[in-house]
Formats: sequence, structure tokens, C-alpha cells
Amino acid sequence: MRIERELQAHIRAAFEMVNDGPAGSSFPPPATLSDALTKALPPGTALHVAPKMVPGIAKMFTTASVNMWMRSVHSFLVSASLTNVSPVWASVSGYYSSHYSVRAMAHLLGFFQLFGRKRTVRLEIQGGRFVCSMSKSTVHDREHRFYWRVVKLNSLFASDPFFSQNDSATDQSDVAHRDYANYIDHLPHFPVFRPLDAEALRSRIDRISEIEIESPPIPRVSRYPDLESVQIVAYHRIVRFRDLLDAVLGTSNRFWNVHHDPAWAREFMDFQLTEEPGLAAEFSL
Repeated sequence: MRIERELQAHIRAAFEMVNDGPAGSSFPPPATLSDALTKALPPGTALHVAPKMVPGIAKMFTTASVNMWMRSVHSFLVSASLTNVSPVWASVSGYYSSHYSVRAMAHLLGFFQLFGRKRTVRLEIQGGRFVCSMSKSTVHDREHRFYWRVVKLNSLFASDPFFSQNDSATDQSDVAHRDYANYIDHLPHFPVFRPLDAEALRSRIDRISEIEIESPPIPRVSRYPDLESVQIVAYHRIVRFRDLLDAVLGTSNRFWNVHHDPAWAREFMDFQLTEEPGLAAEFSL
């Protein structure tokens, strides 16, 4: 999958902004980006954020993207550890692992949903510098549709079967499967609560990473809890985000070098995959 030059330039410029300080303490406090965007709302019917505010916002898009990806990794560990303990929460946390990966990718591409203000935010490079604009959200811009849609519309992921539209009206759907686990009445499957130990968790993740598949097993409501499918697609999406940044940034960015291999996950996962040739991302410049 060839990465277009425009996207390469966007990623490199975005990560250069976070390469000038201590990487280990470079994440801002909670809600920093959404608070900054709220303060930057253009007056009246204007669309563009004041230029003086854009560099700071662009930097926060980058840290938000990586932080969201790390949340995806952490949720995947939770899902894997609950596989034999709670099908309900293994399914829900597995879904959120996928959703956080997709949202991380959307932030990386320059999209943010300012839900409370009903605004869709777009960060992009024009004339060699970042510009930030906002538009009114529509009824079709709910978070669990919006982030998945903008990623799928990007040319890099349009033909990638691991990135799909997130339609709750279909049986084969990440969010429909999540909704079933969250909201349906009379769910069965309440096994005795015996948490996985570290070795069992490693074994589960190794199994997920080594399963060879011919097509992405998007979870089906009719097969609930369908945990293997939930966890396979979540893991592949985690690895795709990481591989994309590794391909574009290499080892040149101190911030990404520190965070692309979280210390708290290192004991359990190595971000490796066994993939059929037709499914491998194989990002190239």
C-alpha cells in the first residue's frame, strides 16, 4: 500500500511538532484538545481557526492520536485477559480497542469531532503550513460512524478490508456487535470468574496474532460473543496504525520511538502478524 506524498508530509510535519521536548512527559492533561478547539471556535459563520492558534492545536492532534492508539492497545489487553472470564466485557472492550484504533487514525489524518459544539474539525496542510477549519456536524456524524467513515474515505484505507463502515443496521458490523453486547436483554454466558494469568494472556495474544485468515472476520451479531473475530480485527487495526507510522517516520522521531512500544504492553505483545499476502498492509513510501 503506497502512502501518498501528501499524507507523508502531513504525518512528518505533525510529529516534528512533538519532537522538541521530553517524549515521556509530552502528553497534555485530559480534554486539552477539545477545550482548545472550543476556545478556537470561529466567530459567526466563519470557518477557519485563527492562524496563531493552529500550531498548538496541530501538536495536540498528534499527541491525541498516539494517546488514543495506546488506549486501543490497553483495551485489547483487557479484552484478551477477559476472554474466558466475561464474554460480555471481552466483547465490549475488544470493540473499543478497534474503535480507539480507528479514532487514532482519524486524528492522525486530521479529523476531530467536537461533539458538544456539534462541529467537525479538519486539520490539513495548505501552502506548507497547517490550517484548521470547522463545519457543522450532521445527524450522520455520530462519533461511531464519523471516525470510521473518514478513515475509510482516505485513499490509503479505501481498499483495506480491515477498515470498514460502522453500520449498526447490519449483522456483520463492529458497532452492531457492540450494541448487542451492551444493550440486549437476557444475555447468557456467565462463566466462573477466573482471571487469566500473565502466561495465559501472552498465549491468547500469540494465538490471535498467528491465526491465518483469508478475509477480515468482522464480528457478527448472530454469532455473539464471536470473541475471536472481535479480537482478530482489533489486533490487526492496532498493528496497521503502528506500521503506518513506522513506515513514514522510521527511527527519526524521538516521540514515536518512545511510544510505539508501550512498556506496559511489552510483556504481552510484539505487534507481529501472520497475514495472507492479499491482506498484508505492507506500507511503502
